[in-house]
Parts: sequence; structure tokens; C-alpha cells
Amino acid sequence: MKSSASRSWSVGEVAEKFELPTNVLRHWEAVGLLRPERDSADRRRYGEEDIVRIAVIKRSKDAGMSLEQIAVLLDDGRMGRHEVLYAHLADIDRRMVEMQRSREMTEHALRCSAHDITTCPRFRAGVDDVLARF
Repeated sequence: MKSSASRSWSVGEVAEKFELPTNVLRHWEAVGLLRPERDSADRRRYGEEDIVRIAVIKRSKDAGMSLEQIAVLLDDGRMGRHEVLYAHLADIDRRMVEMQRSREMTEHALRCSAHDITTCPRFRAGVDDVLARF
């Protein structure tokens, strides 16, 4: 049981601070990522441990992790934590390559004088790997 002497926040206060809709916090609770205390009126009260968990969930979501992956990350008794983290690192690496390609194409488009960017041979080279499927 969490200590009632420490500070706690309502679902609305937490949602506002994290810039999240309240239904997101409720959903995270429904899928087991959060377990806030309830007050005498059965309202959610988020303690400091909950706030840390929400920060981890938010940062992990922003980094592209699924709720299932985050559940493994947050559950110290669950098997497969390293596998989930290695898979996530591989996904980050793949997305970083895609972001670098996108950056290069965008920089080229800024410098290119072609009105229709798809007619520029150098720009089109940036999508040759995608076009190779046809």
C-alpha cells in the first residue's frame, strides 16, 4: 500500500502536467500500466511513484515503444525484458536511417530548382529503394 502521507494528484492535474487527455491515463490503468490509489470517493489519486511511471511511459511512447513493450519494461518480474529492449534498439536504428534519408531528401528539395521535385533525378535517387519494388 502506498503511503497516504505523501503528495498526490488527481487525474486532471496529472493529465494537465503531462499534456495528456485524461482518457489516456485511464487507458494505461485499464491495460495494467498504472495502479493509482483511490480516495474515499473512489477518485484516482496519483502518488510520486505513479508520476515516475507516467514519465517513463510517456518517454517510452515518444520513443516508439508499444504499450506491450512498456509493460515488459516496467514489470521487473516479467521475462523477456532484454529481448524487448534489443528489439526496440533495432527499431530505433532503423528509424534513424529513415530519418536521415528523409533529412537528406528534404535538404535536397530545398536546394533543388525543379518545380516538380519528382522530375529531379538526384531527388528521385532518394526513393530508388522504394521504387525497386515495382
